[in-house]
Amino acid sequence: MSIWVAAFIGGLIGVVLTTLLLSNFRNGKIQAEYEQYIAQLELEHREALEEARRKSVNTSRAVLKGKMAEQFAPLFPQFNYLPADARFLGDPIDYVVFNGYSEFRDGEISADEIEVVLIDIKSGRARLSKGQQAIANAIRAGRVRFETIRIDQI
Repeated sequence: MSIWVAAFIGGLIGVVLTTLLLSNFRNGKIQAEYEQYIAQLELEHREALEEARRKSVNTSRAVLKGKMAEQFAPLFPQFNYLPADARFLGDPIDYVVFNGYSEFRDGEISADEIEVVLIDIKSGRARLSKGQQAIANAIRAGRVRFETIRIDQI
């Protein structure tokens, strides 16, 4: 009987050790799979972060180029007005042009020939903002006036 007990105990120990070894092997395999998955996620995160940085820099460059184009617009051939007649505002529109004002001041044309033009400079695929569209619509509808405000000194 003692041989049967020893065999039983030996078999039991073998089963336990085999179960533990297989369990550790499975756990190690699962751990390795998750570590690989985490490494892949970290790589994707780094790539997405780099892409976001690249897009941010490109957007920043586009905005800066647009701002520079706004400032230098009177020097470009597409700007059909005398730079001396243009006044830069920047927001909500870029320029108010008093077209013909320089010639009127120099006595070359009459006051009736002066025209006030509001201009916004766009580059690339930029479009008018909703506020700029509202201003353009107000001008088209004739909702424009001139006022003089006097400030009395105390």
